[in-house]
Amino acid sequence: MASTYVNNLRLNEMGTGDASGTWGNTTNTNLELIGEALGFGTEAITTNADTHATTVADGASDAGRAMYLKYTGTLDSTCTITIGPNTMKRVQIIENGTSGSQSIIIKQGSGATITILTGEVKVVSLDGAGSGAAVTEVFTDLSLASPRMTGTPTSTTANAGTDTTQVATTAFVKTAVDNAEPFPSSTSMLFQQTSAPTGWTKQTTHNDKALRIITGTVGTGGSVAFSTALGSGATVAGGSVSGNPTSNLSVSVSGNISNTTLSINQIPSHSHGSGRNLESPFNQVSDDGGGTGGFTTNTGNAGGGGAHNHGHNLSGSVSGNITAGNLAVGASTAAINVNYVDFIIANKD
Repeated sequence: MASTYVNNLRLNEMGTGDASGTWGNTTNTNLELIGEALGFGTEAITTNADTHATTVADGASDAGRAMYLKYTGTLDSTCTITIGPNTMKRVQIIENGTSGSQSIIIKQGSGATITILTGEVKVVSLDGAGSGAAVTEVFTDLSLASPRMTGTPTSTTANAGTDTTQVATTAFVKTAVDNAEPFPSSTSMLFQQTSAPTGWTKQTTHNDKALRIITGTVGTGGSVAFSTALGSGATVAGGSVSGNPTSNLSVSVSGNISNTTLSINQIPSHSHGSGRNLESPFNQVSDDGGGTGGFTTNTGNAGGGGAHNHGHNLSGSVSGNITAGNLAVGASTAAINVNYVDFIIANKD
């Protein structure tokens, strides 16, 4: 019975009566190949090759048999490596040690493949399924409880905007920070500096104006510059007034004032005098001149000088207006000179 090499390490499986007289040598070779399979191997790829074949030799030393296989060489494009035979089932550690910053693709048949970037190491499994054999990554779903990494561990950088539980590299974080947009494009902001910061454009539409806080729709207004209105020589209303106003007012009043009978108390205080001649036959007294006699007297004071009022039913209206005529108000100045801080308006690019 002849020897076969159907095992996953391509060792010589001797048949009955096979290797007569050399059985010990074959066994020793098998032991060496087992050691080789547990070791480290290096295989060079032809310079700038697009394809490469690694076929584990039957019963003979071969770098492709090693548990840890490192590919070397210089590549200018991605190289596809086919590991054979396609019936071999095993787990292998493969390193892309090539130069030229190109990836290598590991395949065994027409099934799945694994891409290894330059400088990376992956643990893969070969399913040995013949022409449709597939290569898969062993540690795709590896779960480690609180792993502790030292040195400078690296990882594949996710595409910008990735939002998963994938670990983020420093490159991913830097890209995210650089592309962060806390302010949408065209946002207007105030800056206390002469030039707009990076990513912003200084707006020159508004100059020498005050700020107004409103609750409605924003806009602009006014006609006097801030430094003019609130400067050291600001013009203000006031000063002298000259001229006179004109009027075309019309007043209309109708009705009457009622009569009021005054009481004694409402009449001003006053008296009334009286006199009488005494003639014969009553004239018993004569004055020194021998004339007819007589006498005078008064009634005494009456009245209190109190107040009184008159009722009325007057009504009327006023129409027309008063115009400025030739009135003139002279201007004056005030040294307001208010403190201020300059800001610029800049729009987000």
